[in-house]
Amino acid sequence: MIGLGRFGCHLATSLTQLGHDVLAIDRNADRVQKWSQYLDRVVQADTTEEGTLRQLGVTEFPRVVVAIGASLEASVLTVLALTELGVPQVWARATSDKHAKILSSVGANHVIFPEAETGERVAHLIVSRMLDFIEFGDDFAIAKVRVPDTLVGRPLRELAPVDRYGVMVVGAKLPGERFRYADPATVLTAGSVLVVEGSIAQVQRFAMLS
Repeated sequence: MIGLGRFGCHLATSLTQLGHDVLAIDRNADRVQKWSQYLDRVVQADTTEEGTLRQLGVTEFPRVVVAIGASLEASVLTVLALTELGVPQVWARATSDKHAKILSSVGANHVIFPEAETGERVAHLIVSRMLDFIEFGDDFAIAKVRVPDTLVGRPLRELAPVDRYGVMVVGAKLPGERFRYADPATVLTAGSVLVVEGSIAQVQRFAMLS
């Protein structure tokens, strides 16, 4: 993990909690000192230099995330250095379309827009009754929604025909139970939560049935 700004530090701590070995690097001494108490391996260094990255053992990692957002130059030079070192997968944070194009051109395998993606997701949640929402592009989405009142007391098999509601039920969570894969015989009760997939418009319409 290179860059311990807001996005980088949250990603680094999340990966650590998931049990992954994370090496966090930032050129800012204050950030390094702050996050050294939360992360096992935090180093202060200039990541635009190939030699520095090699000495830190970055080449031993199968994936490196460049989360630098404040300096476009440092972001691009770091991705370029990682590419030259032969790091298998380089994920890089972009702050604009132009930034993203440059990152891709110098070797980034995956370019992410955390602010834009979060904004779009929150927008969908605000204007609908969905509990959670993930868009996968090409007008496909998965959403978590409360079971519509009109479907309470009915089995999941009645939701199965895609042409009826326009969505496919992937999973269901009944009150007091864990999520399970959709079972046609499961009878929906008040307070149940469904995970459905379909087009963005379809999952929004289904959520509005609640």
